[in-house]
Amino acid sequence: MNAVVKRVARSTPAVDSARLGRLAIASLHAELALAPKPGLVTPFDRGSHHDMDAGTFLRSLFALRHYFIAVADAGASAAPFQTLRRHGIAAEISMLHATAGINTHRGAIFSLGLLVAASAACWGRAGRVAAAEQVCQEVRRWAAELADAPLDANSPGQRARARHGVQGVREQAAAGYPLLREVALPALRHALASGLPREAAMCQTLMQLIACVDDLNLLHRGGADGLRWAQRQARTFLDAGGTFAPDWQGHLRRIGDGFVMRRLSPGGSADLLACSVFLLQQEQA
Repeated sequence: MNAVVKRVARSTPAVDSARLGRLAIASLHAELALAPKPGLVTPFDRGSHHDMDAGTFLRSLFALRHYFIAVADAGASAAPFQTLRRHGIAAEISMLHATAGINTHRGAIFSLGLLVAASAACWGRAGRVAAAEQVCQEVRRWAAELADAPLDANSPGQRARARHGVQGVREQAAAGYPLLREVALPALRHALASGLPREAAMCQTLMQLIACVDDLNLLHRGGADGLRWAQRQARTFLDAGGTFAPDWQGHLRRIGDGFVMRRLSPGGSADLLACSVFLLQQEQA
């Protein structure tokens, strides 16, 4: 009996934390490489940002390469939330050191870090990779700890959150990321299943997110008027066929010119896009 139990235990696949870490970095790199992208940094331009370019993001990604492996290990071993939080704080310090104090990936450290840990937790429990939606729901296990964790009230995002009375990424996480489950993942799956190239599918998903997300980066930079303007532009793009339309790249570049003129950057939506790319990739054993 004991021999049988041991054989069964050995047959359960171990969580591949290194793979999850690589996929997390790859998803962030895919978001960075995507173009055109309204107001956001690409390999070809700075978007609405005067203090960062693609090189800044690449240095940040290099600094974060061990972080996602560490949170995957923590998730697989059912480590307490405080362990995840400590890894996140250390990752933010590494990021800021690599970028000379510029915030490139704070949102991704939070959301993608939680999702990597949740993916590892699901994998460790079931012995196989989990569906993207299940991974999102797994984050709810830390809802109480998320509610109790301290906030930086002086950060631009938190100031915008308080001023405009909207929910932020913490509430999204505690609810199992409904924006990922109900908007980003369906949009990305549909676009890919319809035969769009990955870049076009990602742009379509990004615009779906901009159209409906109360993006704290947009609120910080443009207030409620800026957010509403950005959402209208995204809806106009989608109503015209989105990336299924023949001239979608030119249309998106023109929208991007308006974002840059208004100094708008939908960084929260970009983080969710990267998360959705990771979630689909981690489904593949």
